[in-house]
Amino acid sequence: MEPVPFLVEVSAEDIRRERRKARELRATEWWKRKRASGVCHHCGQKFLPKALTMDHLIPIIRGGKSSKGNLVPACKKCNADRKYRLPFEDPAQ
Repeated sequence: MEPVPFLVEVSAEDIRRERRKARELRATEWWKRKRASGVCHHCGQKFLPKALTMDHLIPIIRGGKSSKGNLVPACKKCNADRKYRLPFEDPAQ
């Protein structure tokens, strides 16, 4: 896959660090409560909480951080469809 040019340069080390933080946050009570409603942040459909993935509103590759304000529960389809887009770039939004 060809690299996508973005305005923010993010190093491989930054990506590894943010992914590690996301993995740590997935194990917290905060994340378990966040996805407990079972509602996808993007499409609003109901899912089993365990079926929801952690999505970065501002993707790591675009300079986003693995922080509570940037993480939302999303169904696998919405998460995969968004790829590296920002919320305002989503065609469905």
